[in-house]
Amino acid sequence: MSKDPQWLFPLEALHHSPSSIEPLDKTLYDLARGVEFLFRLGTSLKLPSPALFTAATWFHRFYMRYSLQDFHRQDVAAACVFLATKTEECGRKLRDVAKVYHSKLTNVDLIDIPSECKEVDQYQTAILVTEEYLLQAICFDFTVESPHAELVDLFVAIPDDRTVQDYAWTFAHDSYRTPLCILFPPRIIAAACFVLAQYIAEGPNSLPLDARISFSAPSASLPTPPSHKAASPDASRLAVEFFALSENDVQNVADALTLLLEFYSVQDLTMHPHLQDIAIVRPMIAPISYCSYNIKGPASKDKYSEGSNL
Repeated sequence: MSKDPQWLFPLEALHHSPSSIEPLDKTLYDLARGVEFLFRLGTSLKLPSPALFTAATWFHRFYMRYSLQDFHRQDVAAACVFLATKTEECGRKLRDVAKVYHSKLTNVDLIDIPSECKEVDQYQTAILVTEEYLLQAICFDFTVESPHAELVDLFVAIPDDRTVQDYAWTFAHDSYRTPLCILFPPRIIAAACFVLAQYIAEGPNSLPLDARISFSAPSASLPTPPSHKAASPDASRLAVEFFALSENDVQNVADALTLLLEFYSVQDLTMHPHLQDIAIVRPMIAPISYCSYNIKGPASKDKYSEGSNL
């Protein structure tokens, strides 16, 4: 169980969020874009990864209390980043956050932004006002757990398998572009990312996903592909056994995997060809259609810059 059960919502709650006036696929699309903007903003400010994960978690929590129609995702992303710089001990000046915000929205280089800039003043105000609502939305609860911390513990069991580690770490990053952090505890997300990482790393003859997360161990009589050395049953179920997952936990891992795979399946592979192997992976259970990401659907207009891609 999560230490913060108040921040875990059932899948059905996504249908009834404050933003539910819009179709769910549109809402999830905008949330994914908001987190992408948050990551870009934080990276430009040279924030450590834990601060980005904390900010992204607050971003998703915020929109379970307030709507996208009332608070623009870019203002909320910037407010989450600014608050995270204070709670994660990587302080940045409000002016610096606002300048990077301005730079990202307008594609103007930071060095070309004058010291006295009305737009930057406006962004500062927007960040501070939104931060007040953010503090209320998260109930001044600054404690956030991430799947990355769980993965670090799991990696101790496979210190030499850097390929699986790299895949799992990347999947955990991408999980913040989905609502997984408000649906499942970190260890469930970590297990889902690790299982998918093993599956991708082991190639086309990899043990199926459903066998990897079955509550009982797969049969030792499973045929071994002639062209690829199959992982042992114990190794293939490392995450399930390491986290001592219950039968209900295993079902949650399957649901988390479905959401993650559904997210990857709708990415534009012409822009992200490296996702080809992941995008074609079929989930072991029926896709959760109400959590579909219509990435190619119409994008809402950005608040400050019609030309912005985020």
